Amino acid sequence: MRVLAALLAFFALIGAADPILVPDVSQHQVQVRQGFTGTQLLLFGAILTPEGTRAGRDYDIVVVLEGPARPVVLREKEKVAGVWVNAHSTVFRSMPSFYAVASARPLRDIVDERTAAIYELGLDSLQLSPAASIDPAQQAHYAQGLVSLMRGKGLYQQDEHAVTVKDQVLYQARISLPSNVQTGVYTAETFAIRNGRVVASAISEVEVVKVGMERGIEDFSRRRALSYGLMAVAISVLMGWAAGRLFALV
Repeated sequence: MRVLAALLAFFALIGAADPILVPDVSQHQVQVRQGFTGTQLLLFGAILTPEGTRAGRDYDIVVVLEGPARPVVLREKEKVAGVWVNAHSTVFRSMPSFYAVASARPLRDIVDERTAAIYELGLDSLQLSPAASIDPAQQAHYAQGLVSLMRGKGLYQQDEHAVTVKDQVLYQARISLPSNVQTGVYTAETFAIRNGRVVASAISEVEVVKVGMERGIEDFSRRRALSYGLMAVAISVLMGWAAGRLFALV
């Protein structure tokens, strides 16, 4: 019994060494209305001991905001006879529709490549798995192209000067959501890292929803896809006819 008690005390002591993260988000719901131009989220919180006091050690805080995952087809264009055409393509089973990572200093100075890959910390460490067997070099080529494309749209971000930590307790980071974000539930995960090792993590959620007319149109397109498609074609034809008549009268 004494040995068992000693072991329990020892493991309790080990567990007490790791800090606890208490995260929060400035908005738990982002409403997308007509004329939505994007918004900025404040991700903040505290790093404490299990007893609720200041951790009192130097930790790196890394925050990752990730949107709903979806499959994607990536096509590579080639110039043939002076015309750009789709040449090669690949399918990724799952990719985050939005990904942003924030830290106080370069990630390469915080974690090694193995740890970054395990926790997907950084754009270079995203695990984008192809749906079929593919040459590793070609897979890396497509993955880099996809990340570059998403980064150009503002949907993939990496800011290594976005996190501030005050008194080794309170941290905060600002991440911008562009106007073209996908609706759904986003996960905001905070990591506490010390000496290159993730010692604690915690998750908050943010829901991006469409409201008003935009939500009505989206719901209609999902419930009645055929009717929505026919209506879109009819409106396009009508607008083309009206434009033709207008120019004919000029």
